[in-house]
Amino acid sequence: MFGKMNVGIIGTGNIASTMAGTLNRMKNAKLYAVASRDKVRADVFAGKHGCKKAYGSYEELALDKKVDLIYIATPNSEHYANAKMCLEHGKPVLCEKSFTANACQAEELIRLSEEKGVLLAEAMWTRYLPMLTTLKEVIESGVIGEPRTIEASLGAAIENVERLKNPALAGGALLDIGVYPLNFALMLFGHGISKIHSNCTYSEVGLDEQNSITLQYADGKVAHIASSMVSWGGNKGVVYGTKGFIIVEDIHNCETIEVYEPSGKKAAQYKRPKQITGYEYEVEACIKAIMDNRTECVQMPHGETLRVMKLMDSFRNEWGIVYPFEKTEAAEQKEEN
Repeated sequence: MFGKMNVGIIGTGNIASTMAGTLNRMKNAKLYAVASRDKVRADVFAGKHGCKKAYGSYEELALDKKVDLIYIATPNSEHYANAKMCLEHGKPVLCEKSFTANACQAEELIRLSEEKGVLLAEAMWTRYLPMLTTLKEVIESGVIGEPRTIEASLGAAIENVERLKNPALAGGALLDIGVYPLNFALMLFGHGISKIHSNCTYSEVGLDEQNSITLQYADGKVAHIASSMVSWGGNKGVVYGTKGFIIVEDIHNCETIEVYEPSGKKAAQYKRPKQITGYEYEVEACIKAIMDNRTECVQMPHGETLRVMKLMDSFRNEWGIVYPFEKTEAAEQKEEN
């Protein structure tokens, strides 16, 4: 494959627009096509962002032989069906977080990806950012001693956004917002979790609108994470060690990493390097994986995506939150058995 890689986008919302703007400024990728179930919306998006092709169905985009990679930017409830269709047509996929609505869906997509030998990657952009490497290097340097505790939170008063308040769209705070502090903790402390404590408050339709989760690790580490879709605040991560602590501003797209002594005196600061939007790194990772004939990106391998989905399933199970389509799927499976 030579020259720029042609990227097609499924979905025309805000996050799709951010990706479109990113692709238009990249050297090794090109915004080639967009698809919406509403052809007019696709045409408007294409006109605004300079897409060569605009399709009125997702499958039309997947059938376009010139599309090298498809970025899925639809609601969480649609990720499974959209990604499955693309993979069945042999198209590499970069799917927005939350990867799917549940772990069963994720397992099926991963199986299909590996069976067909086609790339499938989760667009958890935090995992691909250069500042993650910097943060890990600072921690591993021993400057704050042994890291023992993490606190990470993210909140935004966006409860009236349709995809968040609708159970049919796999709404709630966890899958859309809580996935960020969860990934922050897992990126630094890993998966040696021995005990979990979690709780949430509920919206009028029974979705989680705020949640608080504590992960206890077998080696004694603890991670306290929280998210909210009804209040602003947070978006900060703190790593406490035996000799100091680190404050990470913006756990979405790390702006600065500040190292502090136990007294509270700042010892060092690291700033985010110049970037387009931060989305370019996940696209570049996908391009490299495709060129190397791999089915996953090293920054966010299938096993890691699946572990995150299983954890979120366990939280929702504890809270008693089941999406309508999951009830339907369970009933159909029961009938088949």
